[in-house]
Amino acid sequence: MDWLLNTILQPSTIQSIIIISAVSAIGLQLGKLKLFNVSLGITFVFFIGILVGHLNLDINEDMLHFAQNFGLIIFVYALGLQVGPGFFSSLKKGGLRLNSLAFAVVVIGILLTLIFSYFSNVSLPNMVGLLTGAVTNTPALGAAQQALRQVAPNDTKSISDMALACAVAYPLGVVGVILAIALMRTWFGPKDNSGKIKEKKDSDTYVGEFHVTNPALFGKTIREIMKHTSKRFVISRIWRDGKVTIPTSECVLNQNDHLLIISIKSDVESIKVLFGEQENVDWNKEDIDWNHIDNSQLVSRRIIVTRGKVNGVKLGTLKLRNIYGINITRINRAGIDLLPSPHLSLQIGDRITVVGEAASINNVAKILGDEVKRLKEPNLIAIFIGIAFGLLLGALPFPFPGMNFPIKLGIAGGPIIVGILMGAFGPRFHLTTYTTQSANLMMRQLGLVVYLACLGIDAGGHFFETVLQPEGLLWVGLGFGLTVIPVIIVGVLAMKVLHINYAKSVGMLCGSMANPIALSYVDSTVEGDEPSVAYATVYPVSMFIRIISTQLLLLFFL
Repeated sequence: MDWLLNTILQPSTIQSIIIISAVSAIGLQLGKLKLFNVSLGITFVFFIGILVGHLNLDINEDMLHFAQNFGLIIFVYALGLQVGPGFFSSLKKGGLRLNSLAFAVVVIGILLTLIFSYFSNVSLPNMVGLLTGAVTNTPALGAAQQALRQVAPNDTKSISDMALACAVAYPLGVVGVILAIALMRTWFGPKDNSGKIKEKKDSDTYVGEFHVTNPALFGKTIREIMKHTSKRFVISRIWRDGKVTIPTSECVLNQNDHLLIISIKSDVESIKVLFGEQENVDWNKEDIDWNHIDNSQLVSRRIIVTRGKVNGVKLGTLKLRNIYGINITRINRAGIDLLPSPHLSLQIGDRITVVGEAASINNVAKILGDEVKRLKEPNLIAIFIGIAFGLLLGALPFPFPGMNFPIKLGIAGGPIIVGILMGAFGPRFHLTTYTTQSANLMMRQLGLVVYLACLGIDAGGHFFETVLQPEGLLWVGLGFGLTVIPVIIVGVLAMKVLHINYAKSVGMLCGSMANPIALSYVDSTVEGDEPSVAYATVYPVSMFIRIISTQLLLLFFL
């Protein structure tokens, strides 16, 4: 048994990997346990790491720091790739208001951090650690530690204490958001008999039948009509004289034409005014098949974009509608349905719903690829290139007036920015950045688990003696305040002042706090997926701002 004890107790590369793997496995297994229907999930790895770190095992520090940093790099870059395609579009229209409110949550948290630090005499690095735990954002902690190394490279105690503070505030950071949302639910949440929130959703994709009775449209082409309306919709089919056809942009509308139109709910009334009348038929029911009413050989099929030459090409450039007589009704990207437009750039992995004759659809499938096997091949080139450029950007010094040292984005800020840019604009340069959802999730989970395990081991040496002191109790109280106060203030502002419905508001709050556990609680109390949509709308921007803001907070005020 000596060989086993030596392998575990003697510092080496093998010993470090074994301990990190054991901490990760135990933490993931215990993370499945629920208390009052709440689980810490993957973050349980952090606390198992703290327990192991408390044993004061002699672990190779260089190996531990390498694994911690590399795990963080993989996580933030994969996160950037995931959110990149929808990052900039989330800043437009309705998403702008939600992201502004999420930004307010971040700003209030930063202001409270400065105020609490001033009046409680808790050092700013420790308060930043409490902030990252209060908002359950360990990547932001990694970014803050990197910034502190720039300001005070020899102050290893403060760097370690930041992780302690994060660990102290983290549990109530998870529970605090749920408590705040439960409180707002009693204030603002209209309930049905089952106790679940029911909200009217107006941003979902909607299918309706409209009757052309507006004389101003008689004899005009669809192209001419679309030029004079700001609403986005797709005319999927036309019923005329008992015959169903797929319209092109040059199709002329006549009196009494019946149109099958795909839009969003909020635009239905405007479309009704434009065309004249809406038929009282619910085409959104799952048991109604559009094709059953066709007298022609029209079929509907979902085609997956897998051909590299189409990656980044605008939909209008392909002229599929006019050449092949088909109609593209929807484009699903990363689980979100998009309304097709000529200016929408296609990306590898897009799932396109096409309606037309079977032969024409087969020709379109050849152009777009539709080879699922290609998506299973990992595009590792883009991943390694992106990580390399992300680290170079993170190491690039940015001089700032009035500061004695330049600002650096670090190993967290640089990779996430490059990941977002690669995910958003890579297809325009025909660079394939697509990874399957399972592959991206695997990268993010692996990176985050390794980072949390190493972070916990590093912070565990002094955790319990810190928590059991009066200062530890103060940290718990301050962390809880950093969690609850911004959520309640912005939640009341959103629902009471701006009159944003409960489901959308609490989804935004969960996204701004990067708290998927709270989102799971919300989903169990709200019908529909509106909270998840709001969460996804603000999560990318909020995550980016939090990672950058913790660094700037230390660089400017320390």
